[in-house]
Amino acid sequence: MRQNSAEYPQSPDLIVLVLNVAWVVFGGFVMFLGWVLAACLMALTIVGIPWVRSSLNIAFYSLWPFGRMAVDRQDLYGERDIGTGVLGLLGNVLWFVLAGWWLALGHISSALACAITLIGLPLAWAHLKLAWISIFPVGKAIVEIPKGTGPRL
Repeated sequence: MRQNSAEYPQSPDLIVLVLNVAWVVFGGFVMFLGWVLAACLMALTIVGIPWVRSSLNIAFYSLWPFGRMAVDRQDLYGERDIGTGVLGLLGNVLWFVLAGWWLALGHISSALACAITLIGLPLAWAHLKLAWISIFPVGKAIVEIPKGTGPRL
């Protein structure tokens, strides 16, 4: 008897779920808290308010990264906005000085810890991608990866 395929999750969806659960259990939640802390610290000052939105978007991305990816908003929408032009570059430089370097360091440290085991290699790769995003978060958008393309970060 043939089973209805709608009753069972597709294997890429199941893999994404397993990777995300492993991510949260093995250190992803700690980095999520780091991003939320950075957003809260930025919100305390008037100067830091423009970075709060980017921080929170990437915080939730860092909590559940598999099945989604970060893209440049200019590539996504086909036009420049305030975060993708010269002001976005200036914002990224200021972000790096204020918070980006320690978030990147946290992701790199977590990547090294995850890379010790073979099972942790996908998690380590995700941390390295998030380390890069933590240096330049302004002008990024988090989008879902289309179904059927498999698990990616």
